[in-house]
Amino acid sequence: MSTYIPQGYSPLLNLYDTQKAIGLLKRVFEDTLAGCLNLRRVSAPLFVEAHTGLNDDLNGVERPVSFDVPCTGREAQVVHSLAKWKRMALYRYHFSVGEGLYTDMNAIRRDETLDNLHSVYVDQWDWEKVMAPRDRNEVYLRATVTDIAKALRETQATLHAAFPTLQKLPPLDDKISFVTTQELEDRWPGLTPKEREKAWMKDHPLTFLMGIGGALKSGVPHDGRAPDYDDWTLNGDLLVWNSVLSDALELSSMGIRVDPEALDRQLTLSGHDERRKLEFHSLLLEGKLPLTIGGGIGQSRLCMYLLGKAHIGEVQAGIWDPDTLETCQAAGVILL
Repeated sequence: MSTYIPQGYSPLLNLYDTQKAIGLLKRVFEDTLAGCLNLRRVSAPLFVEAHTGLNDDLNGVERPVSFDVPCTGREAQVVHSLAKWKRMALYRYHFSVGEGLYTDMNAIRRDETLDNLHSVYVDQWDWEKVMAPRDRNEVYLRATVTDIAKALRETQATLHAAFPTLQKLPPLDDKISFVTTQELEDRWPGLTPKEREKAWMKDHPLTFLMGIGGALKSGVPHDGRAPDYDDWTLNGDLLVWNSVLSDALELSSMGIRVDPEALDRQLTLSGHDERRKLEFHSLLLEGKLPLTIGGGIGQSRLCMYLLGKAHIGEVQAGIWDPDTLETCQAAGVILL
């Protein structure tokens, strides 16, 4: 998908009010999310050492931005996300069951395709929470998604009170639709995964799509997911219907994390048995890391959605290709 601006699009907030609204949104959502999930804020790294295996491999093909650190003699990588680092932090900081952390994460994804929703720069709230073995099930996953949706609704209500013009946007749906990727494939086998999401979201504007990473009955996964953080049977994406772009918008990727058995299985299925020797993977396979649930919530994505923006560059400063710059300039859209 390339950048496009819907015909007749006009921002609901001017440039200055947009900046004010972004600041309010981030403060309110952080505090509300922390309260809903019992999270504490911690400082996060911009880069990690390559040999630890802590960087997020995303779909397994994206290249991290790497550089050498002469004083250590080792290579560092700018993070893609903190999916594995957070679990190590919970282990090192001795968090207890029911307690969690969140971070203000900034990343660089050099191979990202640039369009309305994607940028080389990524900002998200990365969160992780220690859970009990008895809660390692779909019921607990659904309850956590419901808590996140509550934080989203409270943030939207605050923004609508502070900036009444935002009330022109549809409110977040009261009901969350839970559906699996296999159910979508069974219903629309001839559509691509993204086409299935869009078809479903037209009638279910707030959806948690479960089961991402493993192969479906067709033999093809709905989407890629690294084998060493989410359990592919207990994860999903939180999606909303973007009324500005008339499309599905992923706000969060999250899930119950792999235990030793799930990691063992998914490393073999994905052909990444060599990772077993890395520090993070060794500790996990030995059962030394806590059982956790966690995810990332896109900051710029959430700003786009709640402020009614057509392009992610309206809420974050980035680097854009000539076609994007030309398209936005022709439509009168100001990119930060």
